[in-house]
Amino acid sequence: MPPRNASDRGAPCGGGKTPTSGDSRGGAGRGSRPGPAPATAFLSLEAKSDIVAVHLRRPGFGKVGRQITVTVNSFAAKIPQATIVHYDVSGNSRLVFYFIAGVNPISEFPVVEPDRLPARFNLQLFTSLQDSEPNIFTPKIVYDGRKNSYAPRELALGGNSRKFTIGDPSAPATMSGRPPKVYHITLTKVATINNELLHRFVAGKQEYDENISTAIMAHNVAIRMEPNLKHPFDKRSFYISDDRQNIGRGLELWRGIFQSVRPAIGRIIINVDLKAGVFFKAGSLLALCMDFMDFNGSPTTVLSADRLTRQRRNELRKFLTGIRVQVPTTGNKLRTIRGISDANANTLSFPLSTGAQTTVSQYFASLSMPLQHTGIICVLVGASAMIPLEVCHVPEGQFARKQLSEDQLRELQTFSTIKPMERLAKIKAGLAKLQHGQSDYVRQFGMEIDADPLTNVPARILDPPEITYKLKGKNEKLTPRAGTWHLQDKQFYQPAKIFQWAILIYESKKFVPAPALTQLIKAFLATCQAVGINVVKQEPIYKYENPLGDIDAHIKGIGKESLTQLGDFPSLIVVILPRIGTDIRNAVKYIGNTQIGVATQCLQGSKCLRATSSYWTNVMQKYVVNTRLGGINSIATSQTFREFLLDKANPTIVMGADVIHPSPGVKDRPSFAAVVGAVDSNAAYYTDRMSVQIGRKETILDMKKMCKSILSDCMEYRKKMEKNPTPLKRLLFYRDGVSEGQFTDTLDTELKWIREACQELSLNPKITLVIVGKRHHNQIFSPKKDFIDKSGNLVAGTVIDTVIVHPTDFDFILQSHGGQLGTSRPGHYSVLCNEIGFGPDAMQTITNDLCYTYARCTRSVSIPSPVYYADMVCSTAKLRYDPTGRLNFSDTGSQASGSDNVYLEAFQSDFKDLHGNQKRRMYFVVSSEH
Repeated sequence: MPPRNASDRGAPCGGGKTPTSGDSRGGAGRGSRPGPAPATAFLSLEAKSDIVAVHLRRPGFGKVGRQITVTVNSFAAKIPQATIVHYDVSGNSRLVFYFIAGVNPISEFPVVEPDRLPARFNLQLFTSLQDSEPNIFTPKIVYDGRKNSYAPRELALGGNSRKFTIGDPSAPATMSGRPPKVYHITLTKVATINNELLHRFVAGKQEYDENISTAIMAHNVAIRMEPNLKHPFDKRSFYISDDRQNIGRGLELWRGIFQSVRPAIGRIIINVDLKAGVFFKAGSLLALCMDFMDFNGSPTTVLSADRLTRQRRNELRKFLTGIRVQVPTTGNKLRTIRGISDANANTLSFPLSTGAQTTVSQYFASLSMPLQHTGIICVLVGASAMIPLEVCHVPEGQFARKQLSEDQLRELQTFSTIKPMERLAKIKAGLAKLQHGQSDYVRQFGMEIDADPLTNVPARILDPPEITYKLKGKNEKLTPRAGTWHLQDKQFYQPAKIFQWAILIYESKKFVPAPALTQLIKAFLATCQAVGINVVKQEPIYKYENPLGDIDAHIKGIGKESLTQLGDFPSLIVVILPRIGTDIRNAVKYIGNTQIGVATQCLQGSKCLRATSSYWTNVMQKYVVNTRLGGINSIATSQTFREFLLDKANPTIVMGADVIHPSPGVKDRPSFAAVVGAVDSNAAYYTDRMSVQIGRKETILDMKKMCKSILSDCMEYRKKMEKNPTPLKRLLFYRDGVSEGQFTDTLDTELKWIREACQELSLNPKITLVIVGKRHHNQIFSPKKDFIDKSGNLVAGTVIDTVIVHPTDFDFILQSHGGQLGTSRPGHYSVLCNEIGFGPDAMQTITNDLCYTYARCTRSVSIPSPVYYADMVCSTAKLRYDPTGRLNFSDTGSQASGSDNVYLEAFQSDFKDLHGNQKRRMYFVVSSEH
């Protein structure tokens, strides 16, 4: 394939695009390692080559850090120099479902053609097609369950396309009055791809194009075909029923095996990992409903139409909708639940074909299927058929895409928490279950897959930055060990000031007597003094209030009392929460952030009244009282920070962005997007902006507006700190949550909006844009004690930029945090634009250093602080809505009905802006009550 235009080679932004600013620099070619560089040469030249990377070419490989070797959860695969033929599987863009409307056992109704069939059913249908046409499909070809089929040979279709007719493979014997269902499948040849292109691509000799993508997808479908036919599957994982755990309310967890064919440097690898899936419990639908309702008594007590409250009915309807059940009156054909009845089986009536009326319970008695529970509701299947719960059977292996409760989420976390070497052993066992060597589908594609994971993979351990605090007014530096350090005998780098404070107590005087309150105040003040926080007026105003009363009146009332007695509103309101959980915390945060502009700190009375000094130190640091009052806990200082962030000739801003989406199955919620930016040169103090946009839209639609506002904050802050500050010259932007398939869109849209925000402020910084990936499946292991911490995980700062990374793109894998429970997941970083000109060492080091600047803890975190903060801003979205307002954030709460625009407008109009006092504070660095 001829190279692209030479003017596009080595461009500092991916996709061959020429940026509006920055340098187009030359440098070492792909695959060569740069020679020794001066210790300060962190800004590197971009690589030139005749081959253009998918997004941005790797400028070389890192050298900084201690060299080690590790084991990874990827397996080498050999793919022959063969030809693959790609076929489109269609009938109006998918398998088309044709049948004649029949007579329902209960009532006659028109059958609506489904807009999409389940992938598992499509696979069954395609298997039936291959069995019925052995002359064409021997050996059998592979199919992804949707639109694509691949064969290692050309099929004898009698042309490029052929239409096949096949009967329903899962249909029972033909019933009276119902003709058999017929499906039409059309195979159309799309393309022929030679695997040589794939080999050239991983060798760095071939540009990425659609042929490469198709070849990779074909081999992915080949390795997944056999397990997908035998087990429940979801995208790139299949799940095994012999490793499961009950989590209550009708759900259970199954262990899954993830597998993905991926191109790497000089080779093809298969990434294998563990996953956890949530499934409905199999068996009687009635038993499932009783389990969901968490009730062991008579079904009539909780499932009778007159016993179900509106809320419980709504919860049950949402839980059941979409479950497929077998119904004996239709030959155990799978039917999908679409709702629940408003009446019980003994009162719900419908007309027979004779014109007579009958109830559901009478109808089933006439079929010699008398019901045991006639006084409970039915489920709606099809268009209008109402079926009793007790006659429906829930087959095994149905995914439950429902929002989990807090208890269920904890169970999921425990189920997924596996120690590193145990996880590696389970991954090896999972590969054995895949039985790639015994799969006809894998063999016919000529694939050979190693049974053992890749070992001796080169990695490096980066040094941590120094952490700077204050001690007696002077800088005090310490070096983290294993990603952690201690605040003991240190003061914050920039302590906040509390002019006056107040305490609201939502407990009785019996539980919080005067002596206990006095001791609490003394402990709070002593800790403030120890960490350097100056409390000007040390005696707080305090009030006892009823937790069932008006929280808004309580907060505003104590504020006015402070104004009257002390001459100003409080800088901080400490709220002591009652033992029984309430919604007080959310109301307090909402009022403090949007109504009165005062920082609030909620504490559990059961904890703070008997607290030790370490607890109160945590209140100041971990629960970030200091940071939310405008202080800075600590800063990271390293060679990279000094050269990059503290270069007065090239002022720099570090920014981060993220989007969070509604829970699975929730359709009437928006997505929340956030952008944060460090206003100071130490990348320690951030301001934020948040926006509300249509649900599950990944592109940040208000990117330009939010970036412009944060850049303005930064410029204003630096004007206060410096007399004549130099305009911003560099912008390092970390973007979270973007999948590989969306990289190009991020470059074409969001990067463009970031530039426009700069231009409208007369700024022209060089921009480096880095995508932070958390939902990948790369894991790093080592049995050597020198390389691991107490948890068995690789030590903080382990980085890989060879062997398992992209063949040409500028990416790396970094495990920046120390392990705690289970197996630590590293971050995957893809540099899409690099106008600043970071070399691999500089990019990896600055990213690692930024993981040590997170204000809430004295340990490094798994992703850079700006990304962490952006995620936290999104998670506080609920606190920007009036808790007494019309919008309900619970999974069962209904919103404004109508189109997407209607519910979006409701969320956007009710979204409250921050109070002016909070807009430039890190109010978002919050935690649960303590």
